[in-house]
Amino acid sequence: MKKDNVYGTFGILPKEEMLEVKQDFKKLKIGIPKESSFQENRISLSPDAVALLSHNGHSVVIESMAGNGANFTDKEFSDAGAEIVFSKEEVFQSDIIVKIEPPTKSELKLMKKGQQLISAIQLQTRDKSYFNELVKKDISSVAIEYIKDDEGKLPLLRIMSEIAGNTSLLIASEYLSNINSGKGLMLGGVTGISPTDVVIIGAGTVGEYACKTAVALGCNVKVFDTSLSRLRRIQNITNRTVSTSMIQPKSLRKALRRADVVIGALRSGEGRTPCIVSEGMVEDMKEGSIIIDVSIDHGGCFETSELTTHKNPVVNKHGVLHYGVPNIASRVARTSSFAVCSVISPILLRIGEEGGINNLMRKDEGFRSGVYTFKSMMTNKTLSEMFDFPYKDLDLIISAL
Repeated sequence: MKKDNVYGTFGILPKEEMLEVKQDFKKLKIGIPKESSFQENRISLSPDAVALLSHNGHSVVIESMAGNGANFTDKEFSDAGAEIVFSKEEVFQSDIIVKIEPPTKSELKLMKKGQQLISAIQLQTRDKSYFNELVKKDISSVAIEYIKDDEGKLPLLRIMSEIAGNTSLLIASEYLSNINSGKGLMLGGVTGISPTDVVIIGAGTVGEYACKTAVALGCNVKVFDTSLSRLRRIQNITNRTVSTSMIQPKSLRKALRRADVVIGALRSGEGRTPCIVSEGMVEDMKEGSIIIDVSIDHGGCFETSELTTHKNPVVNKHGVLHYGVPNIASRVARTSSFAVCSVISPILLRIGEEGGINNLMRKDEGFRSGVYTFKSMMTNKTLSEMFDFPYKDLDLIISAL
């Protein structure tokens, strides 16, 4: 007996599998201008990274002396395959501009319509005119500090915080010694002598690495924070060799009175760092002690903190030295440049492999997190609200490409 075909005359036909067509490799022309921001000594690519990019078919144009602050010479870059030019105008003819600091107003004027920019954004120093210029010129801009890795972390912020945390203790050591007319103390401890007292306010990445360095030197360390989980993590990674406490005025004041070194390492997700230490607390501190306010670039967590420079890094208030340089990582520019390069160079290689920045935006959600302008559109919701720009959802834009 013949059975009826309930699926129609032709039965079921399997749907063809939709396979993504591999995009063609794109050769990139990458421009690295000399940083013109005050006392910025870092560079975004090392000679080794330039050699890697050149080996993979890309061209790199570097302004002469761009690497001097990090002790990289023009010859090193040239030997690695870079083209050395002697004007910013030539660098800004490149397809992608890669910088540490955001472009200055004069550099924005040099940028071409439809160009691509990868740099830090440093939101605290931006105004609406900066974003107006990017949008007007259809520039696709990526903030390197907002790019996320496969674990959803912010790799550039993490590695810069590690450097700042480690370096802050070494800076404190310099100012405690006789060399800088300090108290003549060694940061740490030796047998039979009481160790140096270090107070760290903030148990994030900066605080963690400052704590590790202080413990390794033999200091007596106390860490304050507003989060029990962060304090517990600090105790776990130091095998409970440090004291921890929630931030409470009475206990903080008591610890500050004994401290030789105080590290301010607080961060706020809402912009300005909360001011935790009052002027009265600073007045009670020992004469000759030192405050390193790593959070000064977000306002600082000490009432007495003020911005200083690498040239004049400290001020004395109430007998306490205050170090308020916002760009501590630039103090160790070569190490910091290698760190920045470890984040940026893989991204540039992927842009080329995927056939351009637009394709990488579509495929990589972590990279997409760093994009804040795409052509003439503001694609970061927070920035659009802060500076009164129409917001466009990048996910929707990319899906239509």
